[in-house]
Amino acid sequence: MKEFKTGFIHQIETMGLVDGPGIRIVIFMQGCPLRCLFCHNPETWEKVSKNKMTSKEIVDEIRKYRPYIEKDGGVTFSGGEPLLQSEFLLEMLKMCNKAGIHTALDTSGTGYNKKYLDEILKYTDLVILDIKAIDEDNYKKMTGKDMTMFNYFVDRLLENNNKIWLRQVIVPNINDTEEYIFKLKKYIKKFKNIEKIELLPYHTMGKEKYDKLNIKYRLTETLDMDKEKCKNLEELLNK
Repeated sequence: MKEFKTGFIHQIETMGLVDGPGIRIVIFMQGCPLRCLFCHNPETWEKVSKNKMTSKEIVDEIRKYRPYIEKDGGVTFSGGEPLLQSEFLLEMLKMCNKAGIHTALDTSGTGYNKKYLDEILKYTDLVILDIKAIDEDNYKKMTGKDMTMFNYFVDRLLENNNKIWLRQVIVPNINDTEEYIFKLKKYIKKFKNIEKIELLPYHTMGKEKYDKLNIKYRLTETLDMDKEKCKNLEELLNK
C-alpha cells in the first residue's frame, strides 16, 4: 500500500472566491519563514500545528467539491507559505493534476526546497506571487529576510513560463506613493504571462491576534490603507 506524505494544515476554506479564478477550495498550509510587518495571520508562522493530514486526505476533501469547482475553479494552496512544505505540496499538486483539477499556488516565493521547486512549478497551473518589496533594503525591513530566495524563485518562475497573478499589499507611509508605483511598474516588466495585477489595501484586522499570541505588533501607529487611494494606484500601475 502506498504511503502518502503528511503535512501541517492551518485550515481549509471550501468556497474561496478571491484566491484564483472561479470558485476554489483553498488549502491554508501551516508555517512561514517571513515575518512581514503587515502580516494579519501570525498564527500560521510556526510550521507545526495540531492539524496533520495526508496528501490523500486533502485531495479526497477537494474531490467532494468537484461539482462546484469543475467549470472554471479549482484548488489554491496558500498559507502561511505552502512552499515551506515542498515535498508534501508537490505530492498534492501531482494528485490534483492527475485528477484534472486546476491548481494555483499563492506564495511569497520563499521557504522552498530547491530539489522540488521546478517540479512544483511544472504541476502548478497558476502562480499568485505576493511581492513584498522590490529592493534589498525595503524587502528586509518588510519581511526580516534578504531577497536571495525570492530572486531565485522569480528566475525559476520565468524559466518555467507559468501563468501569473501579481499581488502587493500597499501600506500607508511605506509604499503608497506614485513614485513607488512607477518603480514597481518597471520591476514587473520582466514577468511574462501576467494575467492580473492587484494592489491590496493594508488593514489592521489582525492586531487582536498578536495580543492573544503575545507578539508585538509593529505597525501600531499605521491606519488602514485608504481603499480609494489604493484603487487609484492600481489603475496607475495597470495603465
